[in-house]
Amino acid sequence: MMNLWDFTVLSFTSLFVIVDPIGLIPSFLAMTQRNSVEERAHMARLASLVAFIILLLSFFFGQRLLMAFGITIPAFEIAGGIILLLVALDMLQARRTALKETQEEKAEGITKEDVAVTPMAIPMLAGPGAITAVILLSNKAETFAFHAILAAVIVLVSLLTFLILWVAALRSKLLSVIALKIVARLMGLILAAIAVQFILNGVLAARIFS
Repeated sequence: MMNLWDFTVLSFTSLFVIVDPIGLIPSFLAMTQRNSVEERAHMARLASLVAFIILLLSFFFGQRLLMAFGITIPAFEIAGGIILLLVALDMLQARRTALKETQEEKAEGITKEDVAVTPMAIPMLAGPGAITAVILLSNKAETFAFHAILAAVIVLVSLLTFLILWVAALRSKLLSVIALKIVARLMGLILAAIAVQFILNGVLAARIFS
């Protein structure tokens, strides 16, 4: 069983990287190019709030849903690890994964007046990868203290997501595309390692229970 500090670092790193508000900046600015700074800030706030609610619901009800479908945790760890690995591989190439954002969703977002709920909150921020990460992390939270830390991490990541998108809305001309791609690749490498660890944990657990 890992200690509280290790779990905090794992939870924050995993969730922040998979939500990836930094990687969302180019798409956010492209989809809101016709909007004012105030409208962009409003959409950043609403998208972060909706993403927070979805992740919190996943935290409370994710494992119960797995049990209802008869899905074992090792199986979900392996499947979840593969999903996170696919996202990581796209991040390593500095591109938005189709699990978060398809070209059709981005094109639709450009024509919409308000993109906060869809496609920004769902699926760009709180997509399959982020929901999977929350469920996997909640499974590792074995005491109340661990659950409290994960809930706090969800709040923190949601706040950071808002702040990052809010700054992007206010200072869009100062952002460097090259710098964003470098950060995306570094975050992708971290996520790839986390994804592989989840897969290994799932395989090991499956062998123990078989």
